[in-house]
Amino acid sequence: MTQTEQGGGRAAGTGDHVDLVLDQWSRRRPDLDVSPMAVIGRLKRLSRLLEAELRRVFAEHDLDAASFDVLATLRRSDPPHLLTPAQLMQAAMVTSGAVSQRLDRLEAAGLVSRSRSDADARVVHVRLTEHGRAVIDEALPDHVANEHRLLAALGTDERDALAGTLRTLLVSLGDGTD
Repeated sequence: MTQTEQGGGRAAGTGDHVDLVLDQWSRRRPDLDVSPMAVIGRLKRLSRLLEAELRRVFAEHDLDAASFDVLATLRRSDPPHLLTPAQLMQAAMVTSGAVSQRLDRLEAAGLVSRSRSDADARVVHVRLTEHGRAVIDEALPDHVANEHRLLAALGTDERDALAGTLRTLLVSLGDGTD
C-alpha cells in the first residue's frame, strides 16, 4: 500500500514527520494497514506543538494551562461565575486531586475564592474574584488571537470541516455533552 493510499497523500516536498513514519512502515511492514497513524500521529504531534504555543501566551499572563482552564471555565459560566469543584472537574476532565491543587494555587494568588454553600455546608463553591476576572479578561483576547494565528494555515471551510470531523471522533470516543 502506498503512502498516499494510507491517508497521507501530499504533493512533493510538502511532507511532515508523519509522512516519513508512514513511508518507513510501508517499507518495513507492507502487510499492515498503518493508515490510522496518518491521523493519530498528526493529532499527537499537533497536540504537543499546540500546547507549547498556548503555554507561551498563558505565561505572558503569569498563568499555566491548568490555571487558565479553571479561570476560563468559571468566566464562561453563568453569573455569578460560581461552580463546585465537581463541576470544574467535569469541565476540565481531571481528577478531584488535580482540581484541588489548581484551586489551592489560584486561591493563594487571589484569583478565586472558595466558600461553603448556605444551603448545604458540605458543598463548596468556587468563585472568580475581581482580580481573577480581570486576569482572565485580559488573557482571553490574547489566547483567542493566538488560536487564530495557529490556525491561519487553514481557510474557513477547512477549519470548519476539521472541527466537524474532530467533533465526530470525540463523540465516538465518549466525549459528548450528555
